[in-house]
Amino acid sequence: MDSVACCRSIAYRARILRGMIGRRCGPPAPSIRAACSSIESLNPALFPILPPLHPKPNLSRSRPERHVQRSMHGVARRFAAAAALGTLVALTTLAGCTQRAEPWQLTDVTGHLPDLDFTLTDDTGRPVNAASFKGRASLVYFGYTHCPDVCPETMGRLMQVLGKLGPDAQKVRILFITVDPARDTPRALHDYVGAFDAQHAEGLTGTDWQIESLAKRYRVAYQMEKRDPNGNYEVTHSSAVYVFDGEGHARLLATDHDTPDAIAQDLRRIIDDQS
Repeated sequence: MDSVACCRSIAYRARILRGMIGRRCGPPAPSIRAACSSIESLNPALFPILPPLHPKPNLSRSRPERHVQRSMHGVARRFAAAAALGTLVALTTLAGCTQRAEPWQLTDVTGHLPDLDFTLTDDTGRPVNAASFKGRASLVYFGYTHCPDVCPETMGRLMQVLGKLGPDAQKVRILFITVDPARDTPRALHDYVGAFDAQHAEGLTGTDWQIESLAKRYRVAYQMEKRDPNGNYEVTHSSAVYVFDGEGHARLLATDHDTPDAIAQDLRRIIDDQS
């Protein structure tokens, strides 16, 4: 068989090998030794046309014929070595390959924001810290009870998210942190979050310094606007929802543009990961 035919035959068998391995990653090979064993077991079937690596000399042939034969054997050995190396690389790559993670619907902030950490007062007047909520995924939102539109809309959207989670909603807590501690007393927060979902939502307040420090920690911007003649005022603030896992690690950021379906889908993944 000439070298061109040999190349075509090997290429054909390489295609067979790729078909056996598959285009996607399957279960990883247990070790490089197992990969080599697989090659050894596959070689006889994949390369039946190749002569033995150490053929017995045929002394009856003339010197030029033996020289040509040795050259052909050298070419065959090089093709066999290349094919075996390619197989080893494929199997080794297969061994270290993992399934590509599904992209998040929300903004992934893993490793970019600090863990959940605070000391505040809950809507019953008790002091609480982040450890009080460990074990559940937390949806943290900075707002205030006198907010005319964005806050109630966001809370309503989070209620839809919990509805889509079904029984898994028990593994989630909404933390409504006020940016208006002067007016948002524990009682005011209790009534406000209770109007949405007293079972899953909890209002948190604190001193001006506590709220400012926590907002700075998570890059939340807020500012009290000018008072009207009656002394009323609004607070301009960020409207994102921060998603923390059960260990308190910042994982995702949801904005006004993210639908309840998208939030629920990613939140379920986080819940499943910590189960």
